[in-house]
Amino acid sequence: MSCESVRHRLRATFEEVPDLYDRARPGYPAKLFDDLVELAKLPEGARLLELGCGTGKATLPLAERGFELVCVELGQSLAHVARRNLAAFPKVQIVQTAFEEWEPPRMPFDAVVAFTAFHWIDPEVRYPKPAALLRRTGALAVVSTQHVLPEGGDPFFVEVQDDYDAIVPSDETRPPPHPSEVSDLSEEMAASGLFHPAAVRHQLWDVVYSAGEYIGVLDTYSGHRSLDGATRERLYERIRRRIESRPEPRVRKTYLATLTVARRL
Repeated sequence: MSCESVRHRLRATFEEVPDLYDRARPGYPAKLFDDLVELAKLPEGARLLELGCGTGKATLPLAERGFELVCVELGQSLAHVARRNLAAFPKVQIVQTAFEEWEPPRMPFDAVVAFTAFHWIDPEVRYPKPAALLRRTGALAVVSTQHVLPEGGDPFFVEVQDDYDAIVPSDETRPPPHPSEVSDLSEEMAASGLFHPAAVRHQLWDVVYSAGEYIGVLDTYSGHRSLDGATRERLYERIRRRIESRPEPRVRKTYLATLTVARRL
């Protein structure tokens, strides 16, 4: 199976559990949106295009800041939940289609934004299409979210590798990286030849989960959802037992959000 086929298959898995996705996935730190406004130089009431809005985890904070949003979401069920979550904001439009196939309006955008979704877009349109949709001084702002293990991070995420090795052994399974090992998209944006040099900001935050809450988060990840049902349940049962056997049956997961913002040439 080609890399493109695998990407298209995996990016559709979120559609299987839209309400769980909305409930289990964490939001983003408020400071991240402050940085986005600053780096993209967004004016009051700016017009934004959001790629892959999911259920609106980032859309809602942007709408609350008074921005006008057009959100393009591949999944029909995810788009339905997003419309429900954003019903109080008349300046937010949810369009259910693939971004690659979307016919945009003629009016340009002040910024194109993507939160933990940019990597799902086909590489051949990933930069040219957003650039074409921006006004002359508009910006592309991409947030990539990574599970990381900083100094003092929860050792559970090293220990749990034994469960993955037992059920789904793979050379790709390893503990989360240190935050310093995570790259940004600045070089990739520059290589497109369509944007000025990018600015980058980072935000670290922790989320504490019970066993059930953590299994819920895992069940929204494309890699876990692509497992067959029986294998997935065996893996989840081992992980659940591991969490529940801890002195305090919780796990503390550290997230790193990397914001990369570049203005159109």
